[in-house]
Amino acid sequence: MDLERLLSDRLAPAFAAVAGEPVDPLVRRSPRADFQSDAALALARRLGRPPRDIAAAVLKHAVLDDVCTSAEVSGPGFLNLTVADRALADMVSGLAGDSRLGVPSTAAPQTVVVDYSAPNVAKEMHVGHLRGTVIGDAAVRLLDWLGHQVVRVNHLGDWGTPFGMLIEHLADVGEAGAAHELSMGDLDTFYRAARAKFDADEAFRERSRLRVVALQGGDERTLRLWRLLVAQSERYFLTVYDLLDVTLSRDDFRGESAYNDLLAGVVDDLERLGLLVPSGGADCVFPAGFSGRDGEPLPLIVRKSDGGYGYPATDLAALRQRAGELGATRLLYVVGLPQRQHFAMVFAVARAAGWLCPPARAEHLGFGSILGADGRMLRSRAGESVKLVGLLEEAVTRATDLARSRNPELDDETAAEIGRAVGIGAIKYADLSTDRTKDYVLDWERMLSLDGNTAPYLQYAYARVRSVFRRAGTAARLDTPIVFAQPVERALAVELLGFAGVIGEVEQSLEFHQLAGYLHRLATAFNTFYERCPVLRAPDELRESRLLLAELTARTLRQGLHLLGIRTLERM
Repeated sequence: MDLERLLSDRLAPAFAAVAGEPVDPLVRRSPRADFQSDAALALARRLGRPPRDIAAAVLKHAVLDDVCTSAEVSGPGFLNLTVADRALADMVSGLAGDSRLGVPSTAAPQTVVVDYSAPNVAKEMHVGHLRGTVIGDAAVRLLDWLGHQVVRVNHLGDWGTPFGMLIEHLADVGEAGAAHELSMGDLDTFYRAARAKFDADEAFRERSRLRVVALQGGDERTLRLWRLLVAQSERYFLTVYDLLDVTLSRDDFRGESAYNDLLAGVVDDLERLGLLVPSGGADCVFPAGFSGRDGEPLPLIVRKSDGGYGYPATDLAALRQRAGELGATRLLYVVGLPQRQHFAMVFAVARAAGWLCPPARAEHLGFGSILGADGRMLRSRAGESVKLVGLLEEAVTRATDLARSRNPELDDETAAEIGRAVGIGAIKYADLSTDRTKDYVLDWERMLSLDGNTAPYLQYAYARVRSVFRRAGTAARLDTPIVFAQPVERALAVELLGFAGVIGEVEQSLEFHQLAGYLHRLATAFNTFYERCPVLRAPDELRESRLLLAELTARTLRQGLHLLGIRTLERM
């Protein structure tokens, strides 16, 4: 049961009676009561009445006696609401037998396509791929758990002009030698070698251009070499995903090449609809509402002057296929904020062409950058992009060292398990606990701290609960009535009942810092409860109640962290 939703449902008819129209009660947590409603202040100007008078009138209409022990007007017109202990206890007891912790499966499942990660073939993944992969994976986990049909799409860069250069270099090295080099995971070295030859050798450049023609023309040997590049790169990507502990698999790879045969049809449709406009030798669409710095309409270049197709054509083909063939009604693109205008224009063109029609909608889940301690884009000491594998391995090493320093008696296997869960969890949580539209600084000390809003703090809170049950030697009784002997027990219960509401909000916004913030509040409430309320030494009835509160805390932390892609540990 979501307390905020319950109170909103009780207040909504009362506000409607006073205002003469539907009103959102705007219920939220309050430092002066359990909850407060701010809607009377928003209504004051519209109704021409003092907000306190509106709030008092709402209370006369509201049916709250069975839910609240106190409902009063406060300050300039807030409604302060204190939930009755019995109602609160009964709702928390109701969570005990619910495997979903009060979160219902969606009543209206959608087909959701999530486009995320998107590395480039023959290039190593770098720190810039972290956010898109982690945010996308959290979106997939959440929407899947809620009952939506989720289609993962890893949109690989596996086509285009650079592949002439790469394939020609592969041919020079030889298939066996290239396969060995690429299987070592050193994709960047292979790419740089090809690039150096392309820049220095005119004959190699010419062969590379001819190789592009052969690739696009379907030459079998060229395609075989290209497939070798793609296969070795995919194998490397999967090792990264395994280390990062995300749900992407080989079946989710879908390269740009997969849309190659659809591009001409996209251009033909746009031309038939009268949307295609020749401009500077290229074929463009000028979606309404987009202009450059000079005020001139901004083009989306669908076919270039040389007859080739760029990213816009591929993105339009992909969108048309996802909305049409797959029947997706929610299309999510987890791509950095610098691509915001590009996707806004692609979506506008798709709507104008009739490929993106209600109820289908497309959303760009943009995100900021990861910065170094100097506040600039995170780089290696040599000034290059930080390799993602290196970053993840450093996180695991640091976390393993910390685990050993805290408990020197840990065996190697246990230390490695803790190090991986804590290190990878710390990396993910630092990302997901930040507003995704903001940049954030990679700070190892803060990320791995057992204090504050960090993954280790939450993981430790979970492990602390499990330690209670190891000492108790028994599980919590799910039919135990909840009783409140201390205010901190009641505060923990209120937090437990907030999970469903937060999940409902994040389902729509996909702003995972809201879920992270909730889990931190829950862990903090539990730690306060743990410090002030003896569990195993409490009298029987109180002991069982406190064990059930602890069990529900552990289940909520475990489920919430799982949705963020973070492992929990029985011991730390």
